[in-house]
Amino acid sequence: MSDAPINSETGLPETYNFRPDDEITPRETHRRMQANDGLVVIDCREDDELQTSKLNDTVHIPLGRLVNEVDDVADDLPNGKDTPTAILCRTGKRSLMATLALRRMGFTNIKSVAGGIDLWAQDIDTTLTRY
Repeated sequence: MSDAPINSETGLPETYNFRPDDEITPRETHRRMQANDGLVVIDCREDDELQTSKLNDTVHIPLGRLVNEVDDVADDLPNGKDTPTAILCRTGKRSLMATLALRRMGFTNIKSVAGGIDLWAQDIDTTLTRY
């Protein structure tokens, strides 16, 4: 993620190529988590990355398990593959790949958190460590 200026209206870097069909902004993710509206946030980063920076109220499923054990993951979600889900990684690249792969595997209500935890640390919670 770059250090481009953050747009005050969207919370996205001015140069970010947001994909609304595939991504959800950190601001919208945060709002929905606070509203407790049923959105499940899956952090697909590796264990060592969580030692540096992590969000509360997320489910940690490393990327390899997430895409290789799809049925087990779906079984653990409240509404299976129809559960409103946001995937989080460091910068949004791995989570976008995972989102697109999981859609091909039948997930119907899933998006990637744009900019990942790095953008979250810039716009939502500046106390988080960026790496």
